[in-house]
Amino acid sequence: MNTKVWVVDKSVENKNGYPQLEEAAALLRQKQTVAFPTETVYGLGADATSDEAVAKIFEAKGRPSDNPLIVHIASKEQLDSMAAYIPPAAETLMEMFWPGPLTLLFPKKKSVSDKVTAGLSTVAVRMPAHPLALALIQQANVPVAAPSANRSGRPSPTLASHVYEDLNGRIPGIVDGGPTGIGVESTVLDCTGDIPVILRPGGITKEQLEAAVGLVLLDPALKDETEAPKSPGMKYTHYAPKAPLTIVEGSREFLQDLVKQRKKEGLRVGVLTTEENQHFYEADVILPCGQRSDLATVAAHLYDVLRSFDDAGVDVIYSEAFPGEGIGIAIMNRLTKAAGHRSISEK
Repeated sequence: MNTKVWVVDKSVENKNGYPQLEEAAALLRQKQTVAFPTETVYGLGADATSDEAVAKIFEAKGRPSDNPLIVHIASKEQLDSMAAYIPPAAETLMEMFWPGPLTLLFPKKKSVSDKVTAGLSTVAVRMPAHPLALALIQQANVPVAAPSANRSGRPSPTLASHVYEDLNGRIPGIVDGGPTGIGVESTVLDCTGDIPVILRPGGITKEQLEAAVGLVLLDPALKDETEAPKSPGMKYTHYAPKAPLTIVEGSREFLQDLVKQRKKEGLRVGVLTTEENQHFYEADVILPCGQRSDLATVAAHLYDVLRSFDDAGVDVIYSEAFPGEGIGIAIMNRLTKAAGHRSISEK
């Protein structure tokens, strides 16, 4: 299969005038897969109402079939075709955060492919804020199921080149709209119960949600991954670079001592740090991932940095830990999965 790349300028106002987007939309209508940019990461899309189309997502990614997908929509009418009921809290959150990086769970209608929901009674839906994603979904005129456009287990793609690296020859096409913005996936929120529950932390923080609807809980399953996932991104090792990654809880000096030990063993060592600390370390590869004083920049660069360690050919990677609040919850969630839960504490 030849993978075609359509380069599209997201700043052009009349997106419907792009023949490249119409060609991509036509493939979606024909039950094919197409990768496209969102404001979080690149997604691999297919018609959410078609078992045949959705099966091609799992095949291209090598994704376990019990891992549900998020459906992307461009209009309220598309939501009405999938959601059997819209809870009051969801109405409030949609008004505040859609379009945007917030995925909400709804009781599903039969029109949604069971392959999308992994047999669950709920469907995860969001309206992306990226102009090309919205234009593509509008032109395709179908709700689009779309996990991240990477091989399963790899760091999520924030550039079209990341998608091409992972999926060239496995999908028909990629819409290249340049770098994504937020860099980590959407927050997934279950508001079908009495108290909304975050199933996956992401681009909208717990604090933002609580300002809108009151108390919001973090699902205990974020720490216990033994059960079947209720949401995308809850299970399996995700986002992993090729070299083993370990999160270091402690001082810079403690991390540097670990680096020295591994270098004495003849290993090529990488350190994931921030701009504030990058000059402190002595390692083979030191990659700053944004600014510790602005964790949104860390989120935006996280996946690109994880992939860069692959290009650098390191044997092991040590990462600084980040505060577990605000967008830091999402950063640590992704790092923990990338590390396969490996961590070392100074205490």
